[in-house]
Amino acid sequence: MLDILAGVGAFELIERTSSTLRVQQVVQLSLAPAFLLAGIGAVMNVMTNRLIWVANKIERILNAGEDGDVDAMRAELPALEMRRNYAQRAVMFSTASALAISVVIVLLFVSAFVTTPLGTLVAATWVMCMGLLVAGLASFLMETRTAARRNRERIRERRAAAKS
Repeated sequence: MLDILAGVGAFELIERTSSTLRVQQVVQLSLAPAFLLAGIGAVMNVMTNRLIWVANKIERILNAGEDGDVDAMRAELPALEMRRNYAQRAVMFSTASALAISVVIVLLFVSAFVTTPLGTLVAATWVMCMGLLVAGLASFLMETRTAARRNRERIRERRAAAKS
């Protein structure tokens, strides 16, 4: 059995990773990405809640009866649909960013066990994570701007109706 382990380089692997200092360094390196992952999760919670609210509002409007206020409610649908699209993109990009940062953490730990240099792969994955996060936050910004714009339009419409 020892010959098999020696043949696959298990002893060398154990020797390289047995250093408590090396493991501590890898854990320290992975702390920043882990905190970023927690931050992404918190932002995704807000994004998901907004997406659920918008989707429920669309559903309520589509299921509304034919009373007098239905036309006013249905006028909200285009803006709500835009908001839903932006919120969906925000959640999708943020989820992809969280996945990429998880890959960064895995690569950092794997790099402690292999002799192959993984620095370029870690850096590229980190950059990809940041790009996805920026795309998610940009989509979230567009969703909130769409909501604010629609609120301003609604206020103007009510003022105009009040003057008439």
